[in-house]
Amino acid sequence: MDEGLILKLSCPDKPGLVAQIACYASEFEANLVELNQFTDRERGRFFARLEIDTSKLQVSVDDFVAGFDVLGKSVEADWHFRRLPYKMRTAVLVTRTDHCLNEILWRTKLGEMPIEITSIIGNREDCQEMADNAGIPFHHIEMKKGKKTGFREIESLLEAQDVQLVVLARFMQIMPDWLCQKYEGRMINIHHSFLPAFIGANPYRQAYERGVKLIGATCHYVTSELDAGPIIDQEVEPVMHHHSVNDLVRLGRDCERSALAKGIRYHVHDRTIIDDQRAIVFPD
Repeated sequence: MDEGLILKLSCPDKPGLVAQIACYASEFEANLVELNQFTDRERGRFFARLEIDTSKLQVSVDDFVAGFDVLGKSVEADWHFRRLPYKMRTAVLVTRTDHCLNEILWRTKLGEMPIEITSIIGNREDCQEMADNAGIPFHHIEMKKGKKTGFREIESLLEAQDVQLVVLARFMQIMPDWLCQKYEGRMINIHHSFLPAFIGANPYRQAYERGVKLIGATCHYVTSELDAGPIIDQEVEPVMHHHSVNDLVRLGRDCERSALAKGIRYHVHDRTIIDDQRAIVFPD
């Protein structure tokens, strides 16, 4: 990841916004190497993500960022700069299944996602061996003694590790409202897309018996309303008549792995902007 800046911005739409931002960068010889924009015409809102090469900047990066304050306020914007390169401190929460955790570890090792996994936290010990093999601390939080106590222990771990992103990699516990609010916009979950049509035990058996034609998974930000947060990515696979329940489980795992990996990647590369109940996503 080259040195530079990422700028995310949202504001009321009006003519000349892109030109104003480009002129500001040009004034200090910053180079716009990527620009994504979207205008919501119904609401009159403008959204943008810019990647900026600062190698020939005529002022310090700090001064460039601070100087944008005048422009940002003049267009009534909400904006955020991130300096490149960086690694986002990330905790992964798990229960029993390890396919999503394995995907995160693999893609992180490949360098696809600029994250530093501070720890893996599980309410069961099933994934400890995988954490040990990866050289990542594993914390077992026992929920049977009381979920309130357990979630407070998780909160303490996240605070002590200065975690910037929490990933629920098939963590089969409902997050309490207060923790959802504390990590709003910084907690990502994955669930199978049968919800709410096939809830409860054996959703894949239910889907098989109903003869579903598509199977999928949804990656989204966590909110107090279960599985209803802003959607980052969704993946689907066709289901054929010869597919068994086990085949549906296999296809579902593949969708979950892909959707979660993309969701994390988009978030850590600042390719998402939360807009009320939805997420604006600029894929790479």
